[in-house]
Amino acid sequence: MSDKVIKCEGVYKIFGANAKKMLQDVSGNVDAKTFQDAGCIVGVNNASFEVSKGEMLVVMGLSGSGKSTLLRCISRLTDATAGKIYIEGQDLLSLKDKELIELRRNKMGMVFQSFALLPHKTVLENIAFPLQIKGMETEESIPKAMEMVKLVGLEGRENYFPRELSGGQQQRVGIARSLAVEPDIWFLDEPFSALDPLIRKEMQDEFLRLQSALKKTIMFVTHDFDEALRLADRIAIMKDGIIEQLDTPANIVLNPATEYVKKFTQEVPREKVLKIESVMEPVSDSKNLSNLKVSKDVIIETVAEKILSQEKPVAVIDSNKKIIGIVKPSKIIHTVFGERKENS
Repeated sequence: MSDKVIKCEGVYKIFGANAKKMLQDVSGNVDAKTFQDAGCIVGVNNASFEVSKGEMLVVMGLSGSGKSTLLRCISRLTDATAGKIYIEGQDLLSLKDKELIELRRNKMGMVFQSFALLPHKTVLENIAFPLQIKGMETEESIPKAMEMVKLVGLEGRENYFPRELSGGQQQRVGIARSLAVEPDIWFLDEPFSALDPLIRKEMQDEFLRLQSALKKTIMFVTHDFDEALRLADRIAIMKDGIIEQLDTPANIVLNPATEYVKKFTQEVPREKVLKIESVMEPVSDSKNLSNLKVSKDVIIETVAEKILSQEKPVAVIDSNKKIIGIVKPSKIIHTVFGERKENS
């Protein structure tokens, strides 16, 4: 089986009475303004991409860019107007209602900005609820729910009601509830945007910890570029329903594909985002190197001071301690200060 868990081919979502006919008339070449003038709204415009097993793809853009609509199409909470969507090789759009319900129950977990906790149920009961919906007996679902309570760090609060929890704690319950069914694919739509900055940072840390342990295939929607950079394996930046660029955080910061993407990236401190491998060069003279060695996977900011104190190029090593490149102090200076000068 392919390791491509999600595959989209030419996906469109256009709202309006004449959407399908208009789409056929223009052979897929959609101009948002023309459609708007005809009474249609373009949500997703010709989206094609794949998400690999265990990958976290963050979809971002400003309000109205189509990011949440794309997520809803892939989970089939909204039916796409045109295109193909495959989940683990299954044609999502051809599934009957019963098959779709089974797929959602057994394969998908969803977390939204609204926590949607049941106010009359405790933390433990909220988390056990989807298991019971699947047909699990209460005595079996409660121990499973308790495992999830521990996983998200809410031990001691399992008998609290939602009203007795902080916003961050409520969000943890929502995450635990979606994880209880052990989904292979996890959809998260602005899950932390309603939280204050400190709690949001804590939840991001928690989320990264969970993902390192669970290795889920994730699509995560946000409008916050810093959040996207922190969490993503790859980022898809959307504007007016179009995916402007889909790439690694480093490539998006270093090589923005469009002016729109460049606006997102120009204020980002490169050294806080890029890994050493992003700025390393081939080894030209292995004898003329500093004694210092740095891992290709470290963030530049964490080793910049050490590299700048060296007179010679610094060796870059992989996980097996093998030298795979070099980084020069001058490259660090240009990355940190040169980009800022150009942007200003």
